[in-house]
Amino acid sequence: MSDVYLEERHHQLRFEVRAFAESKVAPRVADMERTGGIEIELASDIARQGWIGVTVDKAYGGMGAGHLAKTIIIEELSRVSGAMGAMVQASQLGVAKIIHFGSEQQKRTWLPSIADGSCLPTIAVTEPDAGSHVLGMQMTARRKGRHYVLNGRKIYIGNSHIGHLHGVVARTGEGSAGLTAFLVEADRPGLTLPPPGRTLGLHGFSFGELHFHDCRIPVGNRLGREGEGLDVAYSSSVLYGRPNLTAVALGIHQAILEQSSSFASERVRYGNALHQLPNIKLKIGQIQSRVMTARLAAYHAAHLLDTGASCDPDLMNAKLINVELALDSARAAMEVHAAAGLMDDVPIGRYLRDAHHIFAPAGTSDIQLLRLAEVALGQSKGQWSHRLSAVLAPEQARSALT
Repeated sequence: MSDVYLEERHHQLRFEVRAFAESKVAPRVADMERTGGIEIELASDIARQGWIGVTVDKAYGGMGAGHLAKTIIIEELSRVSGAMGAMVQASQLGVAKIIHFGSEQQKRTWLPSIADGSCLPTIAVTEPDAGSHVLGMQMTARRKGRHYVLNGRKIYIGNSHIGHLHGVVARTGEGSAGLTAFLVEADRPGLTLPPPGRTLGLHGFSFGELHFHDCRIPVGNRLGREGEGLDVAYSSSVLYGRPNLTAVALGIHQAILEQSSSFASERVRYGNALHQLPNIKLKIGQIQSRVMTARLAAYHAAHLLDTGASCDPDLMNAKLINVELALDSARAAMEVHAAAGLMDDVPIGRYLRDAHHIFAPAGTSDIQLLRLAEVALGQSKGQWSHRLSAVLAPEQARSALT
């Protein structure tokens, strides 16, 4: 049923990404799990495929293929490695801020490098004492002549230790109009990175902190106007963060289904395949149903983005459904595997750990439910997908409309 949203180019893209993931990514997963080290070489190899530039216009060297194509890329990588799917989705957040708020000069400087894989961008918003409360951030950016001086700390930054260009939101004044976004090159004096900590899952993914101490950047590195930082943060989270994380969850969910089905077919109990037991067959059926529902929600939301429709609630719902159903299926899969699921040579434990990493970014499930309640109650404050729709539709859709 989800295939109704796909064109031949989407099927071809899936074939290409899956072949790459199975031949290049899969052989690295065991080492990533064993060492927990950041997989720099593999991340660079993925970037060189041009997939980070999937939503970048062809005028800047990108694919110009849109959000549904991006969903397929992230989904297929995440099916093999949630860590590498997360790497691509985090880079896409960095792409968003330049596409929607960058000057023409900034676009021509950075988007071609992003598209060819030589530049991995990030977005740095979260702080220790703020979390999802963006207005609670304390990091400052003080203007001094033709420069801004940045001081503060950002945490939970995807691609922190492999990113070349950080999109940083800092406080330039009071209140909601007192936040401003900046582009900060990774080699800027005053920017340091503490060693990354060990995480529950997504081993191989760079997920750390950025520390700024009198870090000077030119005024030309400001992204958009002073005071637009809240818009940069919110729009990137809604239009890219939610669908990107949806795709990571979907890829992990598909892997859970395939692994559980294979295990239940190969394992013998009472003289028959394990899936002959009614309770096991029911669990496999539940996982299948959840994957179908999750994929439909994911593709529908991405398709709406590609048509330029107002679809913020669909993006929230897609993230909510995909995260919650993947977690439900991961637990069911652990029950199907029983004690076998506790062993390192069976990937179900990895899927369960990786799925938990998708819960909090771009808003927990409670945040999505609160926003959906505001939609139902007529309390919504507008939709980012409507405000930025002219830039969202891929080149193919825009051509069809002209």
